[in-house]
Amino acid sequence: MKINKLIFAVAVVISMPTMSQSRQWSLRDCIDYAMDHNLTVKQQDDTRQQREIDLSTSRNSRLPSLSGSASQNFSFGRSLTSENSYANTNTSSTSFSLGTEVPLFTGFQIPNRIKLNQLNLKASMADMEKAKNDIKMQVAAAYVDILYDIEIANVAKRQISIDSMQVKRLSIMLENAKASEAEVSQQKSTLAQDHLTFVQADNNYRLAILTLTQLLELPSPEGFSIVVPEISVEQTLLSTPDEVYAAAVAIKPEIQAEQYRLQGTDNSIKIAKSSLYPSLSFSASLGSNYYKTSGYNTESFSKQLKNNFNQYVGLSLSVPIFNRFETRNNIQSSKIAQHTQQLQLDITKKSLFKEIQQVYYSAVAARSKYESSNTAMKSSEDAFKLMSAKYENGKANITEFNEAKNSYLKSQSDCVQAKFEYLYRTKMLDFYKGSELKF
Repeated sequence: MKINKLIFAVAVVISMPTMSQSRQWSLRDCIDYAMDHNLTVKQQDDTRQQREIDLSTSRNSRLPSLSGSASQNFSFGRSLTSENSYANTNTSSTSFSLGTEVPLFTGFQIPNRIKLNQLNLKASMADMEKAKNDIKMQVAAAYVDILYDIEIANVAKRQISIDSMQVKRLSIMLENAKASEAEVSQQKSTLAQDHLTFVQADNNYRLAILTLTQLLELPSPEGFSIVVPEISVEQTLLSTPDEVYAAAVAIKPEIQAEQYRLQGTDNSIKIAKSSLYPSLSFSASLGSNYYKTSGYNTESFSKQLKNNFNQYVGLSLSVPIFNRFETRNNIQSSKIAQHTQQLQLDITKKSLFKEIQQVYYSAVAARSKYESSNTAMKSSEDAFKLMSAKYENGKANITEFNEAKNSYLKSQSDCVQAKFEYLYRTKMLDFYKGSELKF
């Protein structure tokens, strides 16, 4: 009775995934949506925008500055008069000024800072591409996991179908006294185990769906399903790790970002060296003021502003002589930063090569496993057909039948796993060489 209830409950669960979905997502749909909504990509885009602002700021530093000022002052109490005596007087003054300053020479600091910010912007854009590539690979991996779980669930369904027919067959044989109750109970137990295997496969499928929808930043996995493409495993010759790396190192954004930063260290050194040079600036100003003292007749406000109007033009030269070795230490620090960045570039290149090696040898292992498991599946399928025929003719018992069936279904699962592992790894190698991720 308990087994029958379990079978009924699982049958209800089985019917749930077969409900039609409003939309099915292809791998391209998932990748495009992730590019628009993934928070990591958006965060990196904010960094890129900040680098654009930094570049604009450095370019605008060549422009003249312009500032205006106005002041109003009041004075009360005793003060020195023009007769060299003290008296209680109240005075007020109003002044206006407008000034500008233009940097003429800054030891090449401004052009080097502009170049540095240009390289920082390029590095930031490359970082954003790297973030996108990482999301693409994660989405593709999650997509393949879903395809794999679908195949495993289908294998489990076939197993349920086979054992359901055997339970029905043995029940009829029991009624005709050609099978024992123990055999029927054993087969029902096997069927219940098949349902449990399917439930586990279905749970894995739902978790894989959840993983993918989280990568896409979807609010809920409910109603989400994917397009199951026609997949063929092409036994093509894999490019060697050296060949893949030679193509990847020239196009991968993580390499380009570190190269831009390395180029930027040259400008950082030049910026530090700019403090060794004199700096020259031009300045000019316009101004006027109004002054009034209590007890004295003063000219009108407008007349004083006209009479007190003044102009100023000047050049300012600053020559560095000694700044407590600050410039020298800044230059040395910039050179150390350059060496550190060179090491970072080398580390990034080695990491890329190691990733490619791991993907390549994983692909080789998956291809070997797929070929052997495919051969094993065909052999176990033939063995299962022969055992089924023997079982139908009463020349084999139910235990032998189940062993052949389980061996056949296991070989199917192994073949499915190797197929998707090989598919994913080969697509990854193509992606490293610059191809788009697609199935």
